[in-house]
Amino acid sequence: MIEVMRQGAFSVNGVGSECRPFPLSFSLREVEGAWKVAAGAARARELADLLVAVANDAVAVVSLETNSYLDEEWRTLQPSLIAAELGVPCRVHPLGSWASGTYALGEELVVMDRDQLHRLLDDTWSPYELTLIDVPSDVTPEQLDELALVLGTTGFDDPILNRLEGSEVWFSGHDDCYVLLETRDPALPAAVLARLLALLAGSALGGLTEAPPSRVPEPGSWLPERLIATAPHWIGVLGGAGEELVTIELAALPEPWQLGVPFPKQADLTATLDVRHGTWRIAPAGRRRNPDAQEQP
Repeated sequence: MIEVMRQGAFSVNGVGSECRPFPLSFSLREVEGAWKVAAGAARARELADLLVAVANDAVAVVSLETNSYLDEEWRTLQPSLIAAELGVPCRVHPLGSWASGTYALGEELVVMDRDQLHRLLDDTWSPYELTLIDVPSDVTPEQLDELALVLGTTGFDDPILNRLEGSEVWFSGHDDCYVLLETRDPALPAAVLARLLALLAGSALGGLTEAPPSRVPEPGSWLPERLIATAPHWIGVLGGAGEELVTIELAALPEPWQLGVPFPKQADLTATLDVRHGTWRIAPAGRRRNPDAQEQP
């Protein structure tokens, strides 16, 4: 079960001037033994536990932008100052002005125990840009310099982890919505897709009532694994939401979804959350299923 906040990524993001509901999107490709994911919509805190589960003992925050912590000139505070405000113990490695303006790099790296990530990403603030990568707990200053060099010189579509030793996951989140992820763990992409389904369903349930955050069961791994085995690129939208059932219409795409690409006229599959039983089902679009049936692969 996960808690879906009323101000979650699906709830606060909209498409176009009409602010139509933001779709679920997921794209996966394998590059040189690593898996690259492009997805939406999710905030960093909504995926933090999944990242920590596969990470090394420490996490390095390499870029951070937010409107929640600003200095006198309305610039984002350095990550180390934000961590200090939140009482998160960390080690600071300065990079200098050369890193300023480099994609996914700031002027300092902040290294913390992986279990501290949830304290940094609490619900009192939100980073609209955040990039992090896991590192060994005994990472040296020289290794951090090398890490910064690799991150600063790797092309946007090129794999990162294969150029680094000892890192298992790289995450970059943008606009409280878009997710870029690279991992050596083959199970993490499916876990992210399962989380996106639960977040979208939870946003629908939260819109039905003024109650506290919705607690939503995530689908078993069989469901996202089946989707990934069927196609690498997916888009999903709410099909309907009620107190007992939430349906998500899913369509496979020929290429990764981009903002402005509409949902196809015909869905391929329907994922259904049975709220009362806490189970998920998937079926061809338009096919009715027994709401009392138990979850099955």
